[in-house]
Amino acid sequence: MSFPSPFSQPQPGQPGPVPAAPTSPPVVPLRARPGGWAVVWVGAVLVLLLLGLIAYLVTFLGWVASIIGAVLALLPLLGVLWVVRAVDRWEPEPPRLLWLALGWGAVASVVIALGVDLLLTVVLGPARDPFTAALGSVVQAPIVEEIAKGLGILLLLRIGRRSFDGPVDGVVYGAMIGAGFAFTENILYFADSLISGGVAQVTVTFVLRGVLSPFAHVMFTAATGFAVGLAVRRGARGGAVFAPWAVGLAAAILLHALWNGSAVFADFFALYVSLQVPLFVGFVLGVVLLRREEARLTRERLGDYAAAGWFTPVEVDLLATGGGRRRALAWARTLPGDRTETMRAFIAEATRLAAARQRALTGRDDTALADEREHLARATRLRRTLLQ
Repeated sequence: MSFPSPFSQPQPGQPGPVPAAPTSPPVVPLRARPGGWAVVWVGAVLVLLLLGLIAYLVTFLGWVASIIGAVLALLPLLGVLWVVRAVDRWEPEPPRLLWLALGWGAVASVVIALGVDLLLTVVLGPARDPFTAALGSVVQAPIVEEIAKGLGILLLLRIGRRSFDGPVDGVVYGAMIGAGFAFTENILYFADSLISGGVAQVTVTFVLRGVLSPFAHVMFTAATGFAVGLAVRRGARGGAVFAPWAVGLAAAILLHALWNGSAVFADFFALYVSLQVPLFVGFVLGVVLLRREEARLTRERLGDYAAAGWFTPVEVDLLATGGGRRRALAWARTLPGDRTETMRAFIAEATRLAAARQRALTGRDDTALADEREHLARATRLRRTLLQ
């Protein structure tokens, strides 16, 4: 087996051979909900923390400023979520895990950051000079906030490892956590600006945070998610993920400190144009390359099934390329009753099938073979529905 990509490493796993295609459709098993009851329990904790966070906002900022801040913060959040959805479109992650990631960023990580800030204020006292305040912004905030967000990456990997297949998944989960954190932080900044400086001040703050830098926290935490996803793709499991997580976390902290430092110690707009914009362009290009890698792996893994007679080579091209998927959807619209949604489901199941086989190849997931059989049965049933 050849490994043409640095993201595809020698495989230590022992996947079962691809069975021959059956003459009758296999039985479709019941699908377990991603994350199981752990998602429910974590969600319940987040709801409790959310109530406390709302009480905090209302107490210190008031109802009016908090609501206006939330409405303004929602605008850049919607834009960010649209972009993340576009990135996630190749192999969509389970919605409940995406909502959990967003909730962790918007609630849990903010509560952790506020709690640490309050603790340090009680122990060390409030910042009494500009240098100490700047130190808190450039050193304390990046470390505390990125650790708080990074813990969410580990949590999602722990409870949703069957849906955490590689770097793109890590970027998506990290981006959702970062988007959630930025949303709540923006509420604080927008509301405070409205109270202290009125409409003029909140307008300036909105331009700086909502227009010029809506993807800042997204990029920071995506770096942590990328490192974890890359380790997972290479077969890391259990405690072996911690070291890559720490490396990704260090990169996130550095990027965060560089961003905050440009606003505190340097000409923000000069560094924004000369450094932050190129970093964002590099981030976008990196995501595009990762998407291409996901497409290559999907094509390669589905090719295993084509060799055993489950799919035709033409179907692999339709399922594993962007242009092929568009042609497949256009063809499905011409079928009796418009079978577009069935084709979408078929593409999704085939992509999950390829991801499950990749997990089996790495040997990192003991349930990968069972997932493989489940997705194969569902994909086969959907294929028959399309062609009947």
